[in-house]
Amino acid sequence: MLTISGDLRAKIIAHARKDHPDEACGVIAGPIGSDRPERFIPMQNAERSPTFYRFDSLEQLKVWREMDDRNEEAVVIYHSHTATEAYPSRTDISYASEPQAHYVLVSTRDEHETEFRSYRITDGEVTEEPVKVEYSVSPGGRPPGDPPLGGTPRPPEPPWPPELRAPEPGCHPRHKKVH
Repeated sequence: MLTISGDLRAKIIAHARKDHPDEACGVIAGPIGSDRPERFIPMQNAERSPTFYRFDSLEQLKVWREMDDRNEEAVVIYHSHTATEAYPSRTDISYASEPQAHYVLVSTRDEHETEFRSYRITDGEVTEEPVKVEYSVSPGGRPPGDPPLGGTPRPPEPPWPPELRAPEPGCHPRHKKVH
C-alpha cells in the first residue's frame, strides 16, 4: 500500500494538470528503506510528448546523486497519462527499474475528475496497490480551516486543492442541482 500525504498527492496532480497536454513526470524521495514519500521532485519530460515520458538523463543523474547524498531513494516515481486511464503502458513497464518504488499514474484525460493510482512493477509484473492519503492537522488536532474551539469558521490555509473539495450541486452531470 502507498501511504502519501494529501499535500504530496495534490502536488503530483497539480504538476500533471500544469504540463497537460504533455505527460508530466517526477519523483518523491524518502529515506532509504523507509517507504515514506517526503520530498517532491518534479522533473522535465525530455520528450515533451502527450503519449510518452522520459527523464532528461542529466537531470536524472543530478537527482539520483542528490538522493544518494541525502541517504534517500525514489519512493514514488510518477507520471501522467493525458488521454488514457491511469494504468502502466508496455513502455512504462519495460522502463520500470526501481523495484522498491511505487509507480503512480495520474490520468488528466478528464478535466473534472482525476484518476490517481499506484502500482508495483517488478520484473515486468504489474500489481495495483491501494493508496492511503493522509491529511495533516493543525496544532490542537483540528483539520486546517476548522474553527478554533468557540471561534468562528475561517477559510482553510492553504486552501484545499479543487480536486479535494466537496463538489457543489450542479457542478457535475452526476450531481443534482438544487433549486
